[in-house]
Amino acid sequence: MAGINPAPSSSQSDFQTAKQWFEQYCSQQNDSDRALLHHALELAENAYPPEATTESGEPLSEHLLKAAQMVADIDLLPEAVAATILTDISTYRDNWFETVAEKCGKPVAELVHGIDEVQKLTQFIRVDNLATPEERAQQAETMRKMLLAMVTDIRVVIIKLALRTQTMQFLSNVPDSPEKRAVAKETLDIFAPLANRLGVWQLKWQLEDLGFRHQEPEKYREIALLLDEKRTERLEYIENFLNILRAELKKYNVHFEVAGRPKHIYSIYKKMVKKKLSFDGLFDIRAVRILVDTVPECYTTLGIVHSLWQPIPGEFDDYIANPKGNGYKSLHTVIVGPEDKGVEVQIRTFDMHQFNEFGVAAHWRYKEGGKGDSAYEQKIAWLRQLLDWRENMAESGKEDLAAAFKTELFNDTIYVLTPHGKVLSLPTGATPIDFAYALHSSIGDRCRGAKVEGQIVPLSTPLENGQRVEIITAKEGHPSVNWLYEGWVKSSKAIGKIRAYIRQQNADTVREEGRVQLDKQLAKLTPKPNLQELAENLGYKKLDDLYTAVGQGEISNRAIQKACGTLNEPPPVPVSETTIVKQSKIKKGGKTGVLIDGEDGLMTTLAKCCKPAPPDDIVGFVTRERGISVHRKTCPSFQHLAEQAPEKVLDASWAALQEGQVFAVDVEIRAQDRSGLLRDVSDALARHKLNVTAVQTQSRDLEASMRFTLEVKQVNDLPRVLASLGDVKGVLSVTRL
Repeated sequence: MAGINPAPSSSQSDFQTAKQWFEQYCSQQNDSDRALLHHALELAENAYPPEATTESGEPLSEHLLKAAQMVADIDLLPEAVAATILTDISTYRDNWFETVAEKCGKPVAELVHGIDEVQKLTQFIRVDNLATPEERAQQAETMRKMLLAMVTDIRVVIIKLALRTQTMQFLSNVPDSPEKRAVAKETLDIFAPLANRLGVWQLKWQLEDLGFRHQEPEKYREIALLLDEKRTERLEYIENFLNILRAELKKYNVHFEVAGRPKHIYSIYKKMVKKKLSFDGLFDIRAVRILVDTVPECYTTLGIVHSLWQPIPGEFDDYIANPKGNGYKSLHTVIVGPEDKGVEVQIRTFDMHQFNEFGVAAHWRYKEGGKGDSAYEQKIAWLRQLLDWRENMAESGKEDLAAAFKTELFNDTIYVLTPHGKVLSLPTGATPIDFAYALHSSIGDRCRGAKVEGQIVPLSTPLENGQRVEIITAKEGHPSVNWLYEGWVKSSKAIGKIRAYIRQQNADTVREEGRVQLDKQLAKLTPKPNLQELAENLGYKKLDDLYTAVGQGEISNRAIQKACGTLNEPPPVPVSETTIVKQSKIKKGGKTGVLIDGEDGLMTTLAKCCKPAPPDDIVGFVTRERGISVHRKTCPSFQHLAEQAPEKVLDASWAALQEGQVFAVDVEIRAQDRSGLLRDVSDALARHKLNVTAVQTQSRDLEASMRFTLEVKQVNDLPRVLASLGDVKGVLSVTRL
């Protein structure tokens, strides 16, 4: 078959080598996959001009075939190889999607579409012009997240990594220039960490080493000279070392796995910088890992290693007895191996290795440093597991593997771009209004219209991943109350700003109401206090601020009386999780007020999982020890139990309530964290004379989550309570659990 014509400047031998690989790869496939690959090559051959090159100047045909080889080596299935070859078809053909779908199938066309979107974005996004290193790091992180979020098939990202790796390999033959260094910096900022997170080691070390080589050629050359041996020689050394180790471990009848690698140049450089060491201070430029079944076997294996080779003093770390902050466990030792060369040996159990590589606290996060995001890390851990399992999955069928690559793990967040290429993260369903407030509060307030991809759209339009958004603003302006009431905003920042504006609008009314209330309070007092002094005693600089606080119900009559000196009371106990909590008013062993199949007097217990209260629709479930457990009909725990044992489900209803009877309900409050938040919430609950029997608070990323267990006579009492809590400053949402 005629191949893709290389550009005249291309090395014919390199192109022919790539072409030979392709034919060999095709010969190893079944008939349908072989036909698919040949169709892809034919389409590329007809689409790409002979002189076509990449932005770096590499002949396009050669570039794509070499990248396709990397994709094949990672076992991403023939359709991913075909998609890699067709990466640039959109540049040269109209209606390419239909053509590719017809010739190669829809899955290949969708992969090409995904690659095309990613290519366009990465050409547009820029992180270089940001002011501080922290801002640049944050922007690079957001970009990495966006690349994962905008694809429906994780193979698109890996194909992009392969294409970038091939570009970096080609740049090795290109003279140094600012443009070359810029590409290298982008590779180290965005693509190498992404390969690291996904565990695509074949590409990770190349992206790091080549990125370092092109960005810092002098430092790279210095370390390369100090190594005094080529990578192939270091690989050969490691293999010989492993053979000695295997032979010795077999003597002790231990189940084990061993693997080793020479550390690449970028890894050595990072360690020198991080630990402020010279090259002579590094003993672990070669590393070997031993996996065994149990912890005792770890220490036994350590003894075997130390009996074979001399350990270097001060280079032993026991992370099994003393795990790292993220839970990482392993034994680390450095020994003087054959030829008097230092080798780092890591010893751990198979379970430890699984946790270190794929656990929630995966080692990639620990090495990168920075603040963790557990939900995001769990998603990354799943992708790493998937890529690790692909060999086993391939045996059960290519269809299963192809389906597994489909991912919607990151669909809770979208990533959109400013006209200047800055990436912003927003919640799914966000609109241009959310985007405007994410840029700046002032832009949000003055937002009057928006352009998405150059087209004017309504402000209520939900945004999608990768879209470029431009906000049209007025010189002066305020947010519209309708934005909130119509449900056009999704982000907490936008909601908070619009609510603050509404409160400000109502401030005059509230202030006047507060003044009237305060005058009524003070009318009972003789002599009249100085109003300015009263305001300052209550913590307000201005009298108007005091009026507003009274009008909003933030200050009780008792507090005003105390400030006026008419009450002699001991200092109040500071509000905390413990001081809010009071003893339950629910009588233990008393009647629950529930009828089972219309009968009273049966032993019933109100379920703690859903805490039913009148007039909730309820249902009974027979238990062994607690009699009949009463649940809300909507309770997930009950629904699970009912599926397991439907014969134990009984009809239930509320009986006439006894005087003074109360029921426990759980309420969750999400709010912007601030000083005095717990006090203000507790005051709001006190105004409704509600008993609080349990409190749980948590604060993260300037957002507080508070759970209260309240005692109410019936659920119908809740709406006004929830509304009152929703009015507390900074509260974002109030829900009954």
